[in-house]
Amino acid sequence: MSTRSRAVLLGAMAAAAALTLSACGKGGTSGGGGDTNFVTGHGGIDTAPLGKRAAAPELSGKTIDGKNVDVADYKGKVVVVNVWGSWCGPCREEAPYFSKVSRAYADKGVQFVGINTRDTSTTPAVAFEKEHKITYPSLYDPTGRLMLRFKKGTLNPQLIPSTLVIDRDGKLAARALEPLDDTGLLKMLKPVLAEK
Repeated sequence: MSTRSRAVLLGAMAAAAALTLSACGKGGTSGGGGDTNFVTGHGGIDTAPLGKRAAAPELSGKTIDGKNVDVADYKGKVVVVNVWGSWCGPCREEAPYFSKVSRAYADKGVQFVGINTRDTSTTPAVAFEKEHKITYPSLYDPTGRLMLRFKKGTLNPQLIPSTLVIDRDGKLAARALEPLDDTGLLKMLKPVLAEK
């Protein structure tokens, strides 16, 4: 291999690595601008005060196992939306926590919904859910079109995983644009669940 070919190959590998790192991992709290009324909190969790929350966008479609889901059907419940991909290391790290908390809160008026993104087929996504004992539905969104429905600044499509909590009225109450453990997830969920 010539020196020039080697340099081109190394440059391409560096660019691919940079893209991979920017698309999966700790992304901070920047949602990409816009007025979302989120107040930056501790531990990467942002919240929007009651009365100043934006409505969640319409989120519906086929799940990774071919069923239909419409998040609007869960109005009256607190909904936790987790954006993930089977290719994402931090998603793998947080999956057991989401599985555990979703089961613990299933009969307490909480519904979890995943948005699987950038998986080119449902096969690795289904395997991911089976491996991590995820029992809640995940919308299949390989191109990220569902993420683009959120108001500008709410989600950054480059930051995977991301998590949102939607209150009982269908409004965006909290978000985290980085991986969560069970403590962080409950820190997002419990205040919204306690609202009357």
